[in-house]
Amino acid sequence: MENSDRSFVATILLCFFLGTFGVHRFYAGKVGTGILMLVTIGGLGIWYLVDFILIACCAFKDKNGLPIKP
Repeated sequence: MENSDRSFVATILLCFFLGTFGVHRFYAGKVGTGILMLVTIGGLGIWYLVDFILIACCAFKDKNGLPIKP
């Protein structure tokens, strides 16, 4: 199976430090949901937490549906 060309380390660090602003989603190419996260402040923290767990479990995908894995 093919993996994304996005860096796992960069994605998880962006999510940890700037996740409430959706920066990790912009990095993964998901601009629409990145804007929604920015407006809702990370879904009031819930969406941010879910994304962080998905990234840590290697289940987060980029805009092309490819998993971002280490």
